[in-house]
Amino acid sequence: MENIGHRIADLRETEGLTQKELAKKINTTQSAIARMESGRQNISADMLKKISTALGKNLITLSPGTMNITINGGHKLSGTIETNTSKNGAVGLLCASLLNKGTTTLKRMPRIEEVHRIIEVLESIGVKVEWKDSDITITPPNKFDLKAIDDEAAKRTRSIVMFIGSLIHHINQFSLPQSGGCKLGSRTVRPHFYALEHFGVDIDTTEQAYKIKVAKKTPEEIILYESGDTVTENALFAAALSPSTTVIKYASSNYMVQEVCFFLEKCGVTIEGIGTTTLTVTGIEEIDQNIEYHLSEDPTDSMFFLAASIVTKSSITITRCPIDFLELELLKLEKMGFKYKKSKPYVSKNGHTRLVDITTKPSKLKSLHEKVYARPYPGLNIDNLPFFAVIATQSEGQTLIHDWVYEKRAIYFTELDKLGADTVLADPHRIYITGPTKLKPTELICPPALRPATILLIAMLGAEGQSVLRNIYSINRGYENLVNRLQSLGAHVKYLDEF
Repeated sequence: MENIGHRIADLRETEGLTQKELAKKINTTQSAIARMESGRQNISADMLKKISTALGKNLITLSPGTMNITINGGHKLSGTIETNTSKNGAVGLLCASLLNKGTTTLKRMPRIEEVHRIIEVLESIGVKVEWKDSDITITPPNKFDLKAIDDEAAKRTRSIVMFIGSLIHHINQFSLPQSGGCKLGSRTVRPHFYALEHFGVDIDTTEQAYKIKVAKKTPEEIILYESGDTVTENALFAAALSPSTTVIKYASSNYMVQEVCFFLEKCGVTIEGIGTTTLTVTGIEEIDQNIEYHLSEDPTDSMFFLAASIVTKSSITITRCPIDFLELELLKLEKMGFKYKKSKPYVSKNGHTRLVDITTKPSKLKSLHEKVYARPYPGLNIDNLPFFAVIATQSEGQTLIHDWVYEKRAIYFTELDKLGADTVLADPHRIYITGPTKLKPTELICPPALRPATILLIAMLGAEGQSVLRNIYSINRGYENLVNRLQSLGAHVKYLDEF
């Protein structure tokens, strides 16, 4: 009952409702809502349905952990949507907050499943986490209790591996559960170990856990085994509280890494080379201050709505788009025939990220002659690549998508066939998509990977008729309040009533 109460409170706050306002919607009292949210009152099935209707989301489904939506596609979108803050930036900053002995306030934290899992882990080891509207305040304990860690929450996110770089400054020996997250193939964590061993970190991997021992070293230079985002962040965390200068070579310069760098700079760490592949980090002995930081906007969120507008042949305005991380995607779309207007750049609330507003226009697209593939920043973002697969279904000609990073993700793109797409899988990394094809409605279960799941939803928005997308947990991992946001643009999308 307490878990249901927590879910009611979280969804209510996400919708921006007070307890009094929710009580009025379901014809009860504020004190009754307070008792429900604290787990001190039993809730009938009828009351659960009333609350679900008022909040626009099912509190309980017939299959635990699942949530299903229905889409009546083939309708044009219209209006304005604001780009949300970044999932990948958020989880990096939550892990970085463990470096600070003071209080960390992160502004505009997205209420998404990935964030909830990290918070559950933080709270289980003694961290105090408080929400106030869309902001989150994090207060560390005097001593972290790793023996009490929430194993189930930790196993549901790959981000747990980034706890290592921060916790090595507080604990000399500890254990973390093996991490999970998106199922995209054998994404090895070995590069993390190779980076952290320079700081005296020894990691023994068992079937269930990472066992960490620390005998601190202060390296002068690290060459990363791969230019990975989370690998770079882990190395940054380790270097931040090493009172020396560390040069990190072959670093990722992606948006979430830059986000972590900006946060660490605000904490007093000196970092040169932000936005390049060589970071020079001058660490400090301690971070013990009250820090407030505004999260930056998410380029993959902007890209979702760009793709949705293209597939539905709609004109919408997407505000607060982080243009430095969308320029190449927009250029390729331009060469395909995509028409749009963008505003003059302005600066995000973090004081660093350049933003623009983009207004899309219905466009007739032609496929690119070259293959579409991702590269480390400043190349086309690997998380934006799948959107080109669904866009290719509406482009004249044949498109080759080369998803070279993940072994299985291109296979998930073949699910578009069930919506009327014409695809040929060449191998686990390459898929040919011929268009344009008329998309048709269907019922599908979300694949266990975030970006492939989102392109199925976009295709359903373009398919005239009734579609059902089941088990959207993988989408909720990275996109906040997506159904309501689509509804605000006129999309005919709603949660399935399972009572």
